[in-house]
Amino acid sequence: MARRSYFYSSFEEFLALTDEHVIGEITSVHHQEIVFQQRNAWLEQCRLLREILPLLPSGHLHFEFLIPRMGRRVDVVLFIEAHVFCLEFKVGSNGFSAADRYQAESYALDLKSFHRGSHELPIFPVLISTSVNNSGRSTSSILKDGVANLLCTNGEDLAEFILNSLKTVDALSIHHDKWLKSAYEPTPTIIEAAQALYADHSVDEISRSEAGASNLAVTSAEIRKIVHRCRIKNKKAICFVTGVPGAGKTLVGLDIATHSKDKNELGVYLSGNGPLVKILQEALARDKKSRILKLRKDDALREAKTHVQNVHHFRDEYLGEDIAPADKVVIFDEAQRAWDRKNTSQFMRTKKNVEGFDQSEPEFLVSVMDRHDSWCVIVALIGGGQEINKGEAGLLGWVEALKQFEEWEVHFPEQLRKSEFCGTVVEFPEEEGRWLAKPELHLSTSIRSFRSNIVSSFIHELVHNNAVRAKELYGLLQDKYPIYVTRDLSAAKAWLNFKAKLNESKGMLACSSAKRLRAENFYCPDGLDPVNWFLCPRGDVRSSHALEEAASEFDVQGLELDWTIVGWDGDYRYKNNRFEHWEFKGSKWNQRRSEEKKMYLENAYRVLLTRARQGFVIFVPKGDESDLTRQPEFYDETYAYLRSCGIAELEVSKP
Repeated sequence: MARRSYFYSSFEEFLALTDEHVIGEITSVHHQEIVFQQRNAWLEQCRLLREILPLLPSGHLHFEFLIPRMGRRVDVVLFIEAHVFCLEFKVGSNGFSAADRYQAESYALDLKSFHRGSHELPIFPVLISTSVNNSGRSTSSILKDGVANLLCTNGEDLAEFILNSLKTVDALSIHHDKWLKSAYEPTPTIIEAAQALYADHSVDEISRSEAGASNLAVTSAEIRKIVHRCRIKNKKAICFVTGVPGAGKTLVGLDIATHSKDKNELGVYLSGNGPLVKILQEALARDKKSRILKLRKDDALREAKTHVQNVHHFRDEYLGEDIAPADKVVIFDEAQRAWDRKNTSQFMRTKKNVEGFDQSEPEFLVSVMDRHDSWCVIVALIGGGQEINKGEAGLLGWVEALKQFEEWEVHFPEQLRKSEFCGTVVEFPEEEGRWLAKPELHLSTSIRSFRSNIVSSFIHELVHNNAVRAKELYGLLQDKYPIYVTRDLSAAKAWLNFKAKLNESKGMLACSSAKRLRAENFYCPDGLDPVNWFLCPRGDVRSSHALEEAASEFDVQGLELDWTIVGWDGDYRYKNNRFEHWEFKGSKWNQRRSEEKKMYLENAYRVLLTRARQGFVIFVPKGDESDLTRQPEFYDETYAYLRSCGIAELEVSKP
């Protein structure tokens, strides 16, 4: 099991130890550089705890307790008679800032929501600013979700507050050890996971289940073993990594890019998903700046870009000159989406003024890494489905490219021989000692919530016009994963505002071809800034929380929100018992004729409908008879079809 806290003990054991012993244990496992201010903060925390613990019933305390989704650690957690107190200290602070309040409340809410053992227990968030003259209140009321109102105090009345809470709030009977060992669920978003890994947490600390954590650890360890062996023996190798939906392939990639016992074996995570790369770079920079005093934002961003880069920028950097990359280990996420030879050649000719380019993107990328005189490793993360761009080479493109580089070892899981991962059967050469099957490179356990697989199956059936099967699946998930449909946008927004807690994200989504939703005040701009949309806080009109701008499938692919509104326009309309595929050009709708364009539209809606972690509502406009581009007939049958899939109508009066 991952280490949940850097130090924990019973109250009696803590009181028998010296401060030096406690701080020594914390620093021995602390990953960050310990500065003078941090040591003083721990001393102040110890001082206050030694004052109040003798006044309280027996219990357990934790220093630096891991908060699952945020990848951070709350200063102190007290577990007393199945009551959980989250203490966030601001040593030397003479006030209670909005940011500090948000931090303390978010820690408690995340612990409540994503730590299984805390689901049924009362949680008490406490913000302690030690230099405030007047203390806070000593009573607390429990909200409906089992988390108390935030106590803001200088610590003087903390013992009284805890004693009152124990008397007035009943809790279930659960042993401390069982509570501590219970799993975290679900897995964090990719942004949260990246921040946690960048802050030096391990993949098993942020995994939902023990089985999932073990699976991730085994795969990461196998890749590190291959990397180390290649460095020692001057070998070149590629590792293909596959996984069931939600298994954490990207987590493995980010883990390899950010963690290694030898800095020479660190890698760089590369993705062709431009919005994802920008968001990750900015999120990592902001997070590190918040954790390190006096760190400049530009310096933090520059460092983040050494770990996360756009694969196309990487490709272009080595297009003109025959030089080897600075990186010896590169991780290509969604590697099957690299372009085929035709589209790569066309791009090079039209966008880069390079005539006669005759390589696929996989072939060129391998050739760039092959420039190293000594060793190097490529980690190719292979996913399936949700293609929304043309010209993707798939796994076959990589296998064909590697046949030309005879010195490279190829490590792959047997699952890649199956058509489900590449759309066709790929024959791996039976060349002993070079093409090596490795079962450790397949992630077989989903680390998402159990309901994710059901949601994915439900959306698949819905998009492919199988209402009967979709209705069956809807019945399995509605109680724990709410999905509604409405024709009232204001009701949908009210529902999201009601459902999304302080620490949860929400936003509006629409297909890039859903041009007539704009008339419904459901605006999906072509130039959305995904960084601000995902990362800006509540209250910022650029944020997804504002529910003013919708993000498209290109903005959100590979990313998630907790709660979403998905706008359904006349581009993918239901008529005469089947779906029709349309696109809006100029001032009118035109039917899509090519099968490729039809597939992209279907996959776009699949992407949008699978972005919500906790639930979503579909908004279908009523249309307007006076507007030829928004006729009611474009929408009515679609709405009826969604209802036939079992989706309940959102009740306006009961969000």
